[in-house]
Amino acid sequence: MTASRAPLTRDSLRVKIAVQRVRLAGTEYRVIRPARPLKNGSLHKAGGHYEMYVDRTDGRRIGTLWLLAARSPRSLVYLPMRTAPAVPGFGAEGEQPLDLVLVPRAMQLRPSRWNRIRERLNAGNAARELRTASVPERDLPDIEADDIIPDNPKEAKKFVLRKDVYAETLLLTGGTAGFREGAKAIFAVTKDGPPAAATGFYQPVGCNYHTCRAIYDWDTTPDFRDWEQLHVAFCPQWSR
Repeated sequence: MTASRAPLTRDSLRVKIAVQRVRLAGTEYRVIRPARPLKNGSLHKAGGHYEMYVDRTDGRRIGTLWLLAARSPRSLVYLPMRTAPAVPGFGAEGEQPLDLVLVPRAMQLRPSRWNRIRERLNAGNAARELRTASVPERDLPDIEADDIIPDNPKEAKKFVLRKDVYAETLLLTGGTAGFREGAKAIFAVTKDGPPAAATGFYQPVGCNYHTCRAIYDWDTTPDFRDWEQLHVAFCPQWSR
C-alpha cells in the first residue's frame, strides 16, 4: 500500500526537512522547509480569499510542517508553493499563486524582509542541513471534532493568525494554538478526501461535492474579520 493510501499513523507525523540560516540586518533567521519540492500542494489568492489544494501525501507533509511551526518558536516555516503543478479545473484569470510562510509571533518578522530572506535561501550556494523531523501524535487536535473558538476573547486571540501578503507570499503570524488548528483542518481533508474522490459525485473544484475545510471561520467573531478566509480542499493526485 502506498503512502498516499495509508491510514494516518505515527509515521504520518514525520517529515524530511531542510534547515537553513540567513543573516539579514544583524539578525539570523532559522528557516525550515520541505527537503524536496511539493508536487501536489498549491496556494492561490482567488478573489477575496485564499485557496489551498492538497492530495493526501503532500497534504500530510504540509500538515506536519504546520505542527512543526507550532513547536518551533524561533524558526520560520517556508513552503514554496508558487511553482506547484496546476490544479485540474482551477486557475481562472486573476488568481495569483503564492508561497506560504508560517511565522512564530515571537519572531516579530517584518514582512518587507521576506523577499531578501527568500533570495538568500534560494541562492545556488545556500547551505542546507537535511533532517527528519517528528511531531508527537498528541500535538494534532482531534480531526473529528468541530472547530470551536473559545468565548473568552483573550483565549480566542490565541487562534488568530495575522495575515500579510508580500513578495508573492502569504505570511501567517501566530502561535501554537493557531498553527495546530490549521494542521487539524489539513489532516481532516487528507483523511476524508480520498474516499469522497472515489465517488462519481466528486468535483475537484465545486463546493457541492468536494472535500474542504476552512482553516478558520473568521466570521464567527468580529476579531476574526480583518482578513479573508483560508480554505483547504482535497484534490486527487494531478499530473506531475
